Amino acid sequence: MLRWILQILGIGVTVFLLMPLIVVGLGGRLGEGTGGISFADRVEVPEKIEVWREAEGRTEEIDFEEYVACVVANEMPEDFHEEALKAQAVAARTYAMAKVQKYGSGGPDDHPEAPVCDTVHCQVYNTEDSKTAQKAADSTSGQLLYYNGELVSQPLFFSSSGGQTENSEDVFVSAVPYLISVASPYEEAATHRDEEKIFTVREVREKIKKAFPEEDFGTVNASTIKILSRTAGGRVDRMQIGDVTFKGTQVRSALGLSSALFTISFREGSGWNGQTEIIFTSSGSGHGVGMSQYGADGMGKEGYTYKEILKHYYSGTEIY
Repeated sequence: MLRWILQILGIGVTVFLLMPLIVVGLGGRLGEGTGGISFADRVEVPEKIEVWREAEGRTEEIDFEEYVACVVANEMPEDFHEEALKAQAVAARTYAMAKVQKYGSGGPDDHPEAPVCDTVHCQVYNTEDSKTAQKAADSTSGQLLYYNGELVSQPLFFSSSGGQTENSEDVFVSAVPYLISVASPYEEAATHRDEEKIFTVREVREKIKKAFPEEDFGTVNASTIKILSRTAGGRVDRMQIGDVTFKGTQVRSALGLSSALFTISFREGSGWNGQTEIIFTSSGSGHGVGMSQYGADGMGKEGYTYKEILKHYYSGTEIY
């Protein structure tokens, strides 16, 4: 009943209950968009798409909607809520169509013979699908994401956020208007929550040095390892290790952490041979930009539709 009353008043439930968590203003609330596009501006998906099969070293022509269904089956657990699976289908379809628009029959340097490949470089595809994934693709057939009348070119997604997604410029190079930090509150079922990884100070230095051999670290000890700043979404923005400052994403990659949403603590003399240990405690899995898949699943279970899910995670977008 509360959700119904709030929707009549134009207030999203998540915004009403969790306003302190949301970085964007009212323009980023659940279900809000930028207005429609004309029928003439709609992008029609092709019947077929060329996919680079990495293991086989060749291209394969695949039915476009079959490709979407198989991507959904490989990128999202089939027991996720049907509305989450539909949201994944629209995101996967939009990603593929954006690559077709950009490259035509060609592709990027990694696979110049096809616009998309079958690995995590693009979207994971193999010929195995599922009834739920097929249903999600069929029920959203041809639907794509748009922003200000243009096809969305970066419908990014990831596993789980730890409660808040990220601004694209805080993780990647540039700001994208529909990839801004929003709350992702319904992730109780997500994996990688309060995940601990323990290293000695020496191990941290060795792993970072291996990843960045050109750097002169100076003295690395408990007093010279510290988090300096955080992003809008709460992830580590800058971190000092010795005499060098790194991005949180660089530290995450070098140490094999699931997320850059982490804290650090120290245990004196607890490691091998009495070395000081550093405990990295992280939440979430993935880069944190765009749609949280566990968040989408949670929203679906809370009664949100796939269009509401997409409009929440891709701020200001519309689906046609």
